[in-house]
Amino acid sequence: RMETDCNPMELPNNTGFEEDSDYRDFEGADVKDMRLEAEAVVNDVLFAVSNMFVSKTLPCAEDVAYINVETRERNRYCLELTEAGLRVVAYDFDQTDDRLQTPYHETVYSLLDSLSPAYREVFGNALLQRLEALKKDSQS
Repeated sequence: RMETDCNPMELPNNTGFEEDSDYRDFEGADVKDMRLEAEAVVNDVLFAVSNMFVSKTLPCAEDVAYINVETRERNRYCLELTEAGLRVVAYDFDQTDDRLQTPYHETVYSLLDSLSPAYREVFGNALLQRLEALKKDSQS
């Protein structure tokens, strides 16, 4: 069962994951290049982790990409990105461990939130600063 959460900063274009791949692949309408998706994920949260990049060793395809992340606590993870979401597939860069049965997260925010208290703090502070800036803008 996929974990469901909603981050107001990232509301997806398609609201649900379609079980029936015939519909999803209809004339390529909803097929995404996961490498591009992975790059976007990295750019979104790089400021809140020590290191994060799309794996150049593990194969990327239309339906899967791998992202290496090192949290501010210096823990390393390899994440798998698919239509189902993101999940940890190994506890080191450029690795996958088939025995690892970790849950999928709908967003990178919820995944990192569950792995890294320091990420949560940095991300929360950035959000507060953005809100303060918006408040100032609306008052001027």
